[in-house]
Order: sequence, then C-alpha cells, then structure tokens
Amino acid sequence: MGQIDAKLDKQYEDTPISELADAPVAALQGVSDDDAEHLKSAFNIKTIRDLGTNKYFLWAQAIARLAE
Repeated sequence: MGQIDAKLDKQYEDTPISELADAPVAALQGVSDDDAEHLKSAFNIKTIRDLGTNKYFLWAQAIARLAE
C-alpha cells in the first residue's frame, strides 16, 4: 500500500506511521467527521487502529478475499 500520505487528510500526511494508528479515523481521506461519528456510534470506532482491527470489518474483508 504505497504512498500512505496520499490516503490521509493533509494535516496527517507527515505524521509518523507509529502515531497514525492512534489518529482519529477522520484522518483518513474521504472519512468525514460525520462518518467518524457514525462509526463511533455503531462500532465504537474512534481511531484508525480501531477501524483496522474491528472484527466485523476483518470478517467482511476475509469473505471478500475468499470470494475472489
């Protein structure tokens, strides 16, 4: 997944990767503050780490890969 900075909002482009996991999920390009609030309400997702390790998202990703 090259060019991680291209996947982030401008203010997070220079954030060290070690800190990005704990950045708000809205730091991801295309995820608005409203989207982030919905993720928090529905799945208690607050950070990029929460999103990347959420069991439902991991299950969906596994199913999608197996379907390829």
